[in-house]
Amino acid sequence: MQSLAIASNTHRSRFEWSKVPLVTTYFWIIKLLTTAMGEAASDTLLHRVEPVPAVGLGAAGLLIALVLQLRADRYVAWTYWLLVAMVSVFGTMAADVLHKLGLSHLAATLLYAMLLALVFVLWYRSERTLAMHSIHTLRRECFYWAVVFTSFAFGTAAGDMTAGTLDLGNLGSGFLFLALFAAPAIGFRFFHMGGIFAFWFAYVMTRPLGASFADWVGKPHHKGGLGVGTLPVAITLTVLIVLFVAYLTVTRRDVEEAAPDAGESAAAVGEEDAVSS
Repeated sequence: MQSLAIASNTHRSRFEWSKVPLVTTYFWIIKLLTTAMGEAASDTLLHRVEPVPAVGLGAAGLLIALVLQLRADRYVAWTYWLLVAMVSVFGTMAADVLHKLGLSHLAATLLYAMLLALVFVLWYRSERTLAMHSIHTLRRECFYWAVVFTSFAFGTAAGDMTAGTLDLGNLGSGFLFLALFAAPAIGFRFFHMGGIFAFWFAYVMTRPLGASFADWVGKPHHKGGLGVGTLPVAITLTVLIVLFVAYLTVTRRDVEEAAPDAGESAAAVGEEDAVSS
């Protein structure tokens, strides 16, 4: 995914105090870890705690993380990734709740796909760009997190659909979404796919990719898994996430520094270039 990182970072010096990290290899690693952790953690909560309290805990964690992220005036690794992790947990619950209410995995996937498309349309109509590194206003950040949340819910439903409805199983679904995750890098590198589209396509695919492999490892043998257990998987992945985020906090390798003379005109040029890409 190095090519997608280059595409997303092209205009990084033209934006002042971005609220999101640079797209590096570390970004994709932590993103995949959070998607897998969210699946395992959500399953653990829903099986060990009554549904209403479990959803309440997930919502409380999401709200606290959201407040911390929105109050920050620039990207801070631990607050950003805490919110991503909480979105992963609660986004999984949002998709699972619809299924428990009687909505099929296919219907839930289509519903969240339409919601995701709607958020993208509203974001573009409002801001005229979907560039990852144009997130330096509250309104754009709200659109950004709306996409993140909806993509998690969509990915959860899509992974359940391929594993259950299409009968691919968790491992088969994992390999399917791995191919879809890699496709944008190939398209960008060899077929002139736009960098912004390539980034968001890969981003959306991380959710069902990580969740499918988490289910394969954690679920019992009679459900096509390795039987490790969702709690050990959730704990292991959480430790890995903490270690990676701590490393980035110390090294600041994913921090987008503001340009010394960056102004509105430079930002405008960057956004126009991003749209044209």
